[in-house]
Amino acid sequence: MRIGILTGGGDVPGLNCCIKAIVNRAVDEGHEVFGIRKGWKGILWFNPDDPDSFNKNIIALDKSNVRTIDRSGGTILHTSRTNPGSVKPDEEPEFLRDPKHLNAEEQDMRPRDFTPHVLKNLEYLGINTLIPVGGDDTLSYGERLHREGYPIVAIPKTMDNDVYGTDYCIGFGTAVTRSVQFIHQLRTSTGSHERIAVVELFGRNCGETALISSYLSSADRAVIPEVSFDPERLAELLLKDKLANPSNYAVLVISEGAHMAGSKVVEFGETDAYGHKKLGGIGEITGEALKKLSGQGIINQRLAYLMRSGAPDSLDLMVAMNFANLAMDLIKEGAGGRMVALQNGQYTHISMNTITSGVKRVDVEELYDKDGYRAKVNTVLGKPMFLY
Repeated sequence: MRIGILTGGGDVPGLNCCIKAIVNRAVDEGHEVFGIRKGWKGILWFNPDDPDSFNKNIIALDKSNVRTIDRSGGTILHTSRTNPGSVKPDEEPEFLRDPKHLNAEEQDMRPRDFTPHVLKNLEYLGINTLIPVGGDDTLSYGERLHREGYPIVAIPKTMDNDVYGTDYCIGFGTAVTRSVQFIHQLRTSTGSHERIAVVELFGRNCGETALISSYLSSADRAVIPEVSFDPERLAELLLKDKLANPSNYAVLVISEGAHMAGSKVVEFGETDAYGHKKLGGIGEITGEALKKLSGQGIINQRLAYLMRSGAPDSLDLMVAMNFANLAMDLIKEGAGGRMVALQNGQYTHISMNTITSGVKRVDVEELYDKDGYRAKVNTVLGKPMFLY
């Protein structure tokens, strides 16, 4: 059997460990593994008629070239946010462009669907089962291929931990660990200058990373995308926190997807292949508002890519390895159209249709104080390890 694997969307620590575990298991069982470079872009840009195209977009993986990759973060396969089902004209590979459109005065600028080309390439490469490792965007296209009849076994990863159907995604643990460490480190400067620290974390629609990071670091307040906030009320609370602190400072954690009441999420740039614009900047905007409303000095810190950089922690290593082995179990059984998952502390697998059947968000009533803008965990009895 020949197994394909790709990593799409944002990189997270733990991807290389997952790749290594799949390769080692596959080789031991007598299979071949092809790594597809740059996520879905690699299979889109692969041109069977170009001899150089294979080395640019595909890599044969074996025990030798994955031996040490689990010791570092990122992904050796590299990644992209390409969606072969919706490719803009200026992002089309030249060999796939319609000649009729190149010289037309009014070009059709609508995205095109290159799924038939992808399916032909997978067949040409002899890949029997494909393992996409990604978030809901990357896996939603995997689900599309499953509907087209192609064998897919998916592995969820995202530092936002928002793939529907699983309690845990590769990358979440390390992102929280990094965030807690940086929040604590920032306390030295914040306390020395007696200011209010505004720490912005990744989190587009789901505030789980910010909420758990604030909970574990004992930050004073947290603002998440699920609940809009009143800057005046927030300033009032943070000023009380600051005055109650013997070191005369306070810490606010805020998701990049958070928004003030009556305002929209801060976005910029063009939409990507999945319809998303870039986020970031709500921390600075909130910091300026807090400065005016409270009269206090502000330290703005956007952690951004530092949250997903460096080697994975032990939790992400464990989950990545176990997800990989569970995926290989499914392939051995001949199962397709499945996503490996963690539910209620147990490893399991679910239909890929589940990924697009709902959205995963913070349980505000159970875990968040909407009036106090902070984590609220009244009881942990009966809750899973990650509270979700």
